[in-house]
Amino acid sequence: MQLTSRISSFIKITRPVNVLITFITIIVAAIICSIGNYPVSKIFFAALSAGMTAAAGNVINDIFDLEIDKINRPNRPLPSGTIKLSEALGLYIGLVIFSVFISTLINLPALIIEIITTVFLFLYSIILKKKPLAGNLLISFLTGLAFIYGGVAVGNWGLAIIPAVFAFLINLLRELIKDMEDLEGDSAKGAITFPGKYGFLRTKKIIFVVVFILILATLYPFVFRLYRVEYFIVVMAIVNPVLVYFLKSLFSDDSKKNLNKLSFILKLNMVFGLIAIYLGK
Repeated sequence: MQLTSRISSFIKITRPVNVLITFITIIVAAIICSIGNYPVSKIFFAALSAGMTAAAGNVINDIFDLEIDKINRPNRPLPSGTIKLSEALGLYIGLVIFSVFISTLINLPALIIEIITTVFLFLYSIILKKKPLAGNLLISFLTGLAFIYGGVAVGNWGLAIIPAVFAFLINLLRELIKDMEDLEGDSAKGAITFPGKYGFLRTKKIIFVVVFILILATLYPFVFRLYRVEYFIVVMAIVNPVLVYFLKSLFSDDSKKNLNKLSFILKLNMVFGLIAIYLGK
């Protein structure tokens, strides 16, 4: 039972849901960008390396956030003591080595993106996360870059630009919501986030503008006939109504419990966005 619990903690610190979403994102991006037959092995290697990179980024983030998480997320593996700091560091190094090695099996551009992403995730955890909006923008950029990575794996990254923009915008929303949710712990440990420096009201205004831009952007591929009608149906029936609900709920209730729920809703909406793009290809 103790071994099972330990294994569970090592899995939990990587945030497996986020890793799975990254894995699926790369596959969808590669399929969208493929012309003719799919290079299955390269798509798999890209998805695997990106998933492990995401896992490594989550681990190093938890390492640097240990003191903050003792307040915000005391049940996480590190603050709860189920994993030692040295063990988490070893896991991080192993994941980085593995992901870089796998990327060498794809092509040189993929290796370069892999290394850049790993460096950026480290800088985010140690420096940029503490700077208002800078860290949010970087993580959102890397989320969009995942689509470009999938395109690079199949040698046709141009078709990944639109979904990359969508991913950037919706992840920026999640980043701001998470900062609002974690305000108490961040402030206690001196981490200056945008909501901490400028307040919830100004943060909500930025979120409103980003949602508005995102909804307009979702119409672009259909209006210019880049995607089929299936894309439009899913976007108008699910993705955009969820974004409208998200805004309504945010402006009526900014409690920590509701912010946590809204963060999950955005994550789920990202999945529906991927489905829309896949069906519309």
